[in-house]
Amino acid sequence: MTKDRYVLWTDINLDFDDWKDDLQSEYPELSENELIEKMYEINADYLDDERVNLNRQLSQSILIIGDLGLWNGRVNGYKMIDSGNLKDCLYTNSDMAEWYVDKRGDLRCDAVHHDGTNHYLYRVFKDGVSETQIENLQNKIYFGKATRADITRVTRRLGDEINKVYNIDLPFAREKQPREIER
Repeated sequence: MTKDRYVLWTDINLDFDDWKDDLQSEYPELSENELIEKMYEINADYLDDERVNLNRQLSQSILIIGDLGLWNGRVNGYKMIDSGNLKDCLYTNSDMAEWYVDKRGDLRCDAVHHDGTNHYLYRVFKDGVSETQIENLQNKIYFGKATRADITRVTRRLGDEINKVYNIDLPFAREKQPREIER
């Protein structure tokens, strides 16, 4: 964990030196290349564990807002996770990815692929939001006009749900102290 994020899972910049001693003691018969393969295999299993941990059904669909790095430049987009299950956020077809909760309590992902890096923001729709409100937000995202206020008006962050599982020590997770009323 860094000061500005709590990493749920990553395969970006795995450091073999961090894994080497444990892997060598567990698999002394494997070559260094085989141990590196084993590191990636075990790390991938950890992603499956995270999906089990985050198998939390939410009351609404999850919106993914994407800033996509394509071969012809950057574009905005969105996708819906209609299941509304938090674990379904932890899938990608990219070469490498890192899912984390940022200091605002937002679930995010940086996904690296052959053309660049995609940056995803995951939000769940608030209860009682109308189809028209959802469509209006989707249109604003598609045309690159959505502001943070537009997004927070009809969605809520996912860090609070993740914090119920991991008890993350980030500023958003700290209990707010009641203000004293000045007289």
